[in-house]
Amino acid sequence: MTALTTALRDPAEGLSSHVGIRDTVSQTLTLAWRATMKMRRNFEQMFDVTIQPLLFTAMFAGIFGGAVAGSVGGYNPMIITGLVGQTVMTACVATGVQLREDMDKGVFDRFKVLPISRIAPLAGPMVADMLRYAIASSLTFFTGIVFLGYRPGGGVLGVLGAIVFAIIAGWSLAWIFTWFGTIGRTAQGVQATSLMIMFPLTFISNAFVPADTMPSWLHAFADVNPVSHVISAIRDLANEGRITADCGWALLGCALVVAIFAPLSVRSFTRKM
Repeated sequence: MTALTTALRDPAEGLSSHVGIRDTVSQTLTLAWRATMKMRRNFEQMFDVTIQPLLFTAMFAGIFGGAVAGSVGGYNPMIITGLVGQTVMTACVATGVQLREDMDKGVFDRFKVLPISRIAPLAGPMVADMLRYAIASSLTFFTGIVFLGYRPGGGVLGVLGAIVFAIIAGWSLAWIFTWFGTIGRTAQGVQATSLMIMFPLTFISNAFVPADTMPSWLHAFADVNPVSHVISAIRDLANEGRITADCGWALLGCALVVAIFAPLSVRSFTRKM
């Protein structure tokens, strides 16, 4: 029985001023399981990673394929991999919104007296959200391969590598929106703020068109945009089966995001508690 489970039965039992790494991991996984059960019982929360990939993949490929690449088939290697990154980013927004909703409902009030790590209530749902990123990425590739004729040059291993990379990147970038969830006043406000950040990061990137076709000032932003590096890494893995420098730059950018926004999230969350 974990310290979290014990404390849920008796908050006064086992109180400690310090929580070790082992207990932190155990508590995080316990809260991840809670978040997974919540998703299963409220399936509408999964629409953004089940319905959206199907619609976006079909629409974007059909609408922009002829204009950008001359045909849907020629556009597939770019748009399918770009939509994997875009869909995962959209799923990240829900992380902060749902966190704010739980805080507004008082779900975390009892954590004030529990002997648990302060990062566990944040990291737990984020671990559960990795399942959402896996579903979104897999469905995007599935739609492209089955319905649009996309044939990834990286083969099965390349596609699997791209999905794993998208999950890692999604978990890392979700810390930005988790921080918004801890500092926002309402779930609606968190969603509005998150979308204002998410749209520039995804659309001013190389997700939908080559960055060198943009005006110089947009091109400069796209080149330093971490989402561009994530999508380039996914693209190289899926289309060519190669691990390139973009993979390293993307991982470095993700590590910096976690290093900055994870402490900020924990600090503001602790203050709210």
